[in-house]
Amino acid sequence: MALVEIRKLIKIFGTGDTQVVALNGIDLSIEAGGFVGLMGPSGSGKSTLLYILAGIDHPTLGECRVLDVDILSLNENQLSEWRNANVGFIFQTFNLIPVLTAYENVELPLLLTALTPRERREHVLAALEIVSLGDRASHYPRQLSGGQEQRVGIARAIVTDPTLILADEPTGDLDQKSAKQILEVLRSLNSQFNKTIVMVTHDPMASHYATITRHLNKGDLLPLGAPLPEDVL
Repeated sequence: MALVEIRKLIKIFGTGDTQVVALNGIDLSIEAGGFVGLMGPSGSGKSTLLYILAGIDHPTLGECRVLDVDILSLNENQLSEWRNANVGFIFQTFNLIPVLTAYENVELPLLLTALTPRERREHVLAALEIVSLGDRASHYPRQLSGGQEQRVGIARAIVTDPTLILADEPTGDLDQKSAKQILEVLRSLNSQFNKTIVMVTHDPMASHYATITRHLNKGDLLPLGAPLPEDVL
Protein backbone atom coordinates (compact mmCIF):
# COMPACT_ATOMS: atom_id res chain seq x y z
CA MET A 1 0.00 0.00 0.00
CA ALA A 2 1.36 3.41 -0.98
CA LEU A 3 1.51 5.79 1.97
CA VAL A 4 2.68 8.68 -0.21
CA GLU A 5 1.54 9.32 -3.80
CA ILE A 6 3.02 12.27 -5.69
CA ARG A 7 2.11 13.02 -9.29
CA LYS A 8 3.55 15.69 -11.62
CA LEU A 9 4.71 17.76 -8.66
CA ILE A 10 6.16 21.14 -9.59
CA LYS A 11 7.58 23.78 -7.28
CA ILE A 12 8.75 27.13 -8.63
CA PHE A 13 10.29 29.85 -6.51
CA GLY A 14 10.35 33.47 -7.64
CA THR A 15 8.72 35.11 -10.66
CA GLY A 16 9.70 36.21 -14.15
CA ASP A 17 13.41 36.10 -14.89
CA THR A 18 14.20 35.12 -11.29
CA GLN A 19 12.23 31.87 -11.37
CA VAL A 20 13.90 28.77 -9.97
CA VAL A 21 12.38 25.35 -10.62
CA ALA A 22 12.95 23.38 -7.41
CA LEU A 23 10.85 20.36 -8.43
CA ASN A 24 10.26 19.58 -12.08
CA GLY A 25 7.10 17.47 -12.39
CA ILE A 26 8.19 14.52 -10.26
CA ASP A 27 6.29 11.28 -9.62
CA LEU A 28 6.97 9.30 -6.45
CA SER A 29 5.27 6.50 -4.51
CA ILE A 30 6.39 5.46 -1.04
CA GLU A 31 5.06 2.24 0.44
CA ALA A 32 3.88 2.01 4.04
CA GLY A 33 6.73 0.81 6.25
CA GLY A 34 9.41 1.99 3.84
CA PHE A 35 12.63 3.79 4.71
CA VAL A 36 13.49 6.09 1.81
CA GLY A 37 16.71 8.07 1.55
CA LEU A 38 16.60 11.18 -0.65
CA MET A 39 20.03 12.18 -1.94
CA GLY A 40 21.32 14.85 -4.28
CA PRO A 41 23.48 17.98 -4.36
CA SER A 42 22.49 21.21 -2.62
CA GLY A 43 19.65 22.89 -4.48
CA SER A 44 18.37 19.65 -6.00
CA GLY A 45 14.94 19.94 -4.33
CA LYS A 46 15.31 17.39 -1.53
CA SER A 47 14.25 19.58 1.39
CA THR A 48 11.57 21.27 -0.71
CA LEU A 49 9.98 17.88 -1.34
CA LEU A 50 10.19 16.99 2.35
CA TYR A 51 8.48 20.23 3.39
CA ILE A 52 5.69 19.65 0.87
CA LEU A 53 5.13 16.15 2.26
CA ALA A 54 4.81 17.70 5.72
CA GLY A 55 2.33 20.29 4.51
CA ILE A 56 4.74 23.05 5.55
CA ASP A 57 5.27 24.21 1.96
CA HIS A 58 2.94 24.06 -1.02
CA PRO A 59 3.70 23.01 -4.61
CA THR A 60 3.04 25.23 -7.60
CA LEU A 61 1.28 22.39 -9.45
CA GLY A 62 0.67 18.68 -9.07
CA GLU A 63 -0.88 16.16 -6.71
CA CYS A 64 0.23 15.04 -3.27
CA ARG A 65 -1.63 12.42 -1.25
CA VAL A 66 -0.28 11.31 2.11
CA LEU A 67 -2.06 8.64 4.16
CA ASP A 68 -4.80 8.77 1.51
CA VAL A 69 -5.43 12.46 2.22
CA ASP A 70 -5.16 15.12 -0.48
CA ILE A 71 -3.14 17.45 1.70
CA LEU A 72 -3.19 20.20 -0.93
CA SER A 73 -6.94 20.56 -0.39
CA LEU A 74 -6.59 21.28 3.35
CA ASN A 75 -6.63 24.78 4.81
CA GLU A 76 -3.94 25.85 7.27
CA ASN A 77 -5.88 24.82 10.38
CA GLN A 78 -6.72 21.43 8.88
CA LEU A 79 -3.11 20.97 7.81
CA SER A 80 -1.86 21.77 11.30
CA GLU A 81 -4.21 19.20 12.86
CA TRP A 82 -3.37 16.60 10.22
CA ARG A 83 0.37 17.17 10.60
CA ASN A 84 0.31 16.95 14.40
CA ALA A 85 -1.59 13.66 14.27
CA ASN A 86 0.26 11.95 11.44
CA VAL A 87 3.73 13.41 10.81
CA GLY A 88 6.87 13.65 12.91
CA PHE A 89 9.53 16.06 11.62
CA ILE A 90 13.22 15.84 12.56
CA PHE A 91 15.32 18.93 11.86
CA GLN A 92 19.05 19.12 11.18
CA THR A 93 19.51 21.90 13.74
CA PHE A 94 17.50 20.14 16.51
CA ASN A 95 15.19 23.18 17.06
CA LEU A 96 14.95 22.59 20.79
CA ILE A 97 13.77 25.42 23.04
CA PRO A 98 16.75 26.18 25.32
CA VAL A 99 14.70 27.25 28.36
CA LEU A 100 12.75 23.97 28.40
CA THR A 101 13.97 20.62 29.68
CA ALA A 102 14.21 17.57 27.44
CA TYR A 103 10.90 16.41 28.92
CA GLU A 104 9.20 19.74 28.22
CA ASN A 105 10.56 19.91 24.67
CA VAL A 106 9.21 16.44 23.91
CA GLU A 107 5.85 17.26 25.50
CA LEU A 108 5.21 20.29 23.26
CA PRO A 109 3.28 18.50 20.45
CA LEU A 110 1.04 16.84 23.05
CA LEU A 111 -0.16 20.19 24.38
CA LEU A 112 -2.26 20.44 21.21
CA THR A 113 -4.05 17.17 21.99
CA ALA A 114 -6.84 16.19 24.37
CA LEU A 115 -4.56 13.96 26.45
CA THR A 116 -4.59 14.38 30.22
CA PRO A 117 -1.37 15.41 32.02
CA ARG A 118 -0.90 11.81 33.16
CA GLU A 119 -1.33 10.50 29.61
CA ARG A 120 1.08 13.13 28.30
CA ARG A 121 3.65 12.06 30.89
CA GLU A 122 3.34 8.42 29.84
CA HIS A 123 3.83 9.33 26.18
CA VAL A 124 6.82 11.59 26.87
CA LEU A 125 8.64 9.08 29.06
CA ALA A 126 8.00 6.29 26.56
CA ALA A 127 9.41 8.42 23.71
CA LEU A 128 12.50 9.31 25.75
CA GLU A 129 13.05 5.63 26.60
CA ILE A 130 12.89 4.69 22.91
CA VAL A 131 15.80 7.06 22.20
CA SER A 132 17.66 5.93 25.39
CA LEU A 133 17.31 9.26 27.18
CA GLY A 134 14.97 8.36 30.00
CA ASP A 135 17.64 9.48 32.48
CA ARG A 136 18.00 12.90 30.82
CA ALA A 137 14.38 14.06 31.07
CA SER A 138 15.18 16.95 33.44
CA HIS A 139 18.24 18.15 31.51
CA TYR A 140 18.25 21.34 29.45
CA PRO A 141 19.62 21.36 25.88
CA ARG A 142 22.82 23.10 27.04
CA GLN A 143 23.48 20.11 29.32
CA LEU A 144 23.26 17.63 26.45
CA SER A 145 25.65 16.65 23.67
CA GLY A 146 24.69 17.28 20.06
CA GLY A 147 23.75 13.65 19.59
CA GLN A 148 21.59 13.72 22.71
CA GLU A 149 19.89 16.91 21.53
CA GLN A 150 19.02 15.23 18.24
CA ARG A 151 17.64 12.21 20.09
CA VAL A 152 15.41 14.59 22.06
CA GLY A 153 14.34 15.96 18.68
CA ILE A 154 13.48 12.45 17.55
CA ALA A 155 11.55 11.78 20.77
CA ARG A 156 9.57 14.98 20.13
CA ALA A 157 8.88 13.79 16.57
CA ILE A 158 7.54 10.39 17.66
CA VAL A 159 5.70 11.35 20.87
CA THR A 160 2.35 11.63 19.06
CA ASP A 161 2.92 8.18 17.50
CA PRO A 162 2.93 9.45 13.90
CA THR A 163 2.74 7.12 10.92
CA LEU A 164 5.21 9.12 8.82
CA ILE A 165 8.58 10.45 10.00
CA LEU A 166 10.35 13.07 7.87
CA ALA A 167 14.03 13.74 8.64
CA ASP A 168 15.90 16.66 7.06
CA GLU A 169 19.66 15.96 7.25
CA PRO A 170 19.26 14.48 10.77
CA THR A 171 23.00 13.74 11.06
CA GLY A 172 24.30 16.84 9.29
CA ASP A 173 25.51 18.60 12.46
CA LEU A 174 26.89 15.51 14.23
CA ASP A 175 30.18 13.66 14.49
CA GLN A 176 30.35 10.17 13.02
CA LYS A 177 29.74 8.32 16.30
CA SER A 178 26.68 10.41 17.17
CA ALA A 179 25.44 10.16 13.58
CA LYS A 180 25.53 6.35 13.74
CA GLN A 181 23.55 6.41 16.99
CA ILE A 182 20.88 8.56 15.37
CA LEU A 183 20.73 6.32 12.31
CA GLU A 184 20.36 3.23 14.50
CA VAL A 185 17.42 4.90 16.26
CA LEU A 186 15.80 5.61 12.89
CA ARG A 187 16.41 2.06 11.72
CA SER A 188 14.78 0.77 14.91
CA LEU A 189 11.76 3.04 14.45
CA ASN A 190 11.37 1.64 10.95
CA SER A 191 11.98 -2.04 11.63
CA GLN A 192 10.54 -2.46 15.14
CA PHE A 193 7.81 0.20 15.20
CA ASN A 194 6.91 0.07 11.49
CA LYS A 195 7.31 3.82 11.00
CA THR A 196 7.54 5.00 7.42
CA ILE A 197 10.61 7.25 7.13
CA VAL A 198 11.73 9.69 4.45
CA MET A 199 15.23 11.00 5.13
CA VAL A 200 17.06 13.74 3.24
CA THR A 201 20.81 13.30 3.44
CA HIS A 202 24.10 14.14 1.76
CA ASP A 203 25.89 11.37 3.61
CA PRO A 204 26.38 8.04 1.77
CA MET A 205 26.77 6.29 5.14
CA ALA A 206 23.36 7.56 6.22
CA SER A 207 21.78 6.48 2.94
CA HIS A 208 22.89 2.88 3.61
CA TYR A 209 20.43 2.76 6.50
CA ALA A 210 17.55 3.38 4.10
CA THR A 211 15.94 0.44 2.31
CA ILE A 212 15.49 2.51 -0.87
CA THR A 213 17.58 5.47 -2.03
CA ARG A 214 16.30 7.96 -4.60
CA HIS A 215 18.34 10.75 -6.17
CA LEU A 216 17.24 14.25 -7.09
CA ASN A 217 19.19 16.40 -9.51
CA LYS A 218 18.20 19.95 -10.45
CA GLY A 219 14.58 19.28 -9.55
CA ASP A 220 14.34 15.96 -11.40
CA LEU A 221 13.83 12.62 -9.65
CA LEU A 222 16.18 10.16 -11.32
CA PRO A 223 14.76 6.73 -12.23
CA LEU A 224 15.72 3.83 -10.00
CA GLY A 225 18.85 2.19 -11.31
CA ALA A 226 19.72 5.06 -13.66
CA PRO A 227 23.40 6.05 -13.89
CA LEU A 228 24.12 9.07 -11.72
CA PRO A 229 25.62 12.27 -13.13
CA GLU A 230 28.99 13.14 -11.62
CA ASP A 231 27.56 16.08 -9.66
CA VAL A 232 25.06 13.74 -7.94
CA LEU A 233 27.59 11.14 -6.83
